[in-house]
Amino acid sequence: MKSNYIKLIFAFVCIIIFGSCSDDFLDKKPTEFVNYEGATKTTENLMTLLNGIHRSLYIRYEGNQNENGLGSLMQQIDIAGDDIVFPVTNGWYLQVYNWAAFSNENSQDLRFQFRTYYRIIRNANTIINAVDASIGSDADKKIVKGQALLYRAFCHYQLVQLFGERYINGNNNSQLGVPIILTVGNDKFPRSTVEEVYVQINKDVDEANVLLADYTKPNNSHLDLKVAQGLKARIALTQGNWAVAANYANKARTGKTLMSASDYVAGFNDYSNKEWMWGSHINEVQTDYFGNFGAYMSRNYNSTVIRSCPKAINSKLYNIIPQTDVRSKIFDKTGSHTALSLASNYAKFPYTSQKFLSINTGDSRCDIPYMRVAEMYLIEAEAKARLGDANAAKVLFDFEITRDPAYVLTSNTGQALVEEILLQRRIELWGEGFRFYDLKRTNSSLDRTGANHDSSIVNGVLSVDSADKRWQWLIPKAEIDANPLIVQNPL
Repeated sequence: MKSNYIKLIFAFVCIIIFGSCSDDFLDKKPTEFVNYEGATKTTENLMTLLNGIHRSLYIRYEGNQNENGLGSLMQQIDIAGDDIVFPVTNGWYLQVYNWAAFSNENSQDLRFQFRTYYRIIRNANTIINAVDASIGSDADKKIVKGQALLYRAFCHYQLVQLFGERYINGNNNSQLGVPIILTVGNDKFPRSTVEEVYVQINKDVDEANVLLADYTKPNNSHLDLKVAQGLKARIALTQGNWAVAANYANKARTGKTLMSASDYVAGFNDYSNKEWMWGSHINEVQTDYFGNFGAYMSRNYNSTVIRSCPKAINSKLYNIIPQTDVRSKIFDKTGSHTALSLASNYAKFPYTSQKFLSINTGDSRCDIPYMRVAEMYLIEAEAKARLGDANAAKVLFDFEITRDPAYVLTSNTGQALVEEILLQRRIELWGEGFRFYDLKRTNSSLDRTGANHDSSIVNGVLSVDSADKRWQWLIPKAEIDANPLIVQNPL
């Protein structure tokens, strides 16, 4: 029997959060009577719930403007790394930037990551658990279940990278990961091992790859076979399953094209860009103004955050980018950004970014990229380089020549080639939520030294050894208090 708690959750999910619910569905049942059975009876209704998950990726949680779906989570991941720089003290995400949050079990930043992903998992589970018995065509069941499985896999994958120790290929990976949640209810679950979590993640992704084989999505907020293949490639890269990573990255990019140089400097704010595989479109009706991704990561929105603390790139990294490379154009070494005609009250700092641009100075809307074709080239190249595959350099070349027409086929091999590819990941994926994960999966230390990071702003955290316990974020104390089966990471 489903609890009243579940019915309450679904009334909230369908009516309050999921603004994209169809009028037809809402007309069939008065809003105060929406319940679990009604929300899951048909594939049509399950599609409504799925659209709600798509929408939930860019809504504000907990009432805090910096807790706005995946875009905010992505920012934390890069701010915790070495390639995003705060030129001045900024209250938003400062505890992540100086790593204080990771040793504070009461940190709002930890709680936001943990709860957001498990909320998405809960809603995905509702679809997964109900779809087989729902009324509707087999084709619709495959579409809705496949996407829900991808959401569940993606969220468990993000969580285990943050709160568990890194995955080591060839080990038994019996270290504690995160709870695996496959049901909807009030049951408590302990932390599974890292290995067990990845087994479940791969099970979900593999099933989604089958279910979504014939699905043509209406837009890039939906998840199709290419996204399923891309997620499989990401996961395999983290696990060190190089052959699988290379194979699925190649599948994901086949038939897709990279954007032009002119598109590259257009502001990364249009999810219909041909290179984007998955992203969120922030429409005018559903905008969140000071909570939008563009309200923190753009250079042109007229807000206190953007005017006073624009995000900058690590100066050492920027100075490696050739001037013939289009990616050098999305950062300004002088900080003047003359093409944007910034008003005089915008503080100017060197190496600031204009990769992301809001619609205009008065509108912070900026579509959010979650997966792009470029990443698939880089995954394939890295995986093949680690395998010693002679084709790795050619894959890198095919990607790089679209960014830098002066690029020549590298003569690097072995670890030198791997390092070159990792460098290109840093440049290409700047600000898109990868850097902390990349450092952790490669067992690399944090190194902000010799660049434009201000020691006083980061509270002296210019370097962190790869063995430091803070790479495993603490489980929020509120979650441990609610579930005594959860064991805390070392304090």
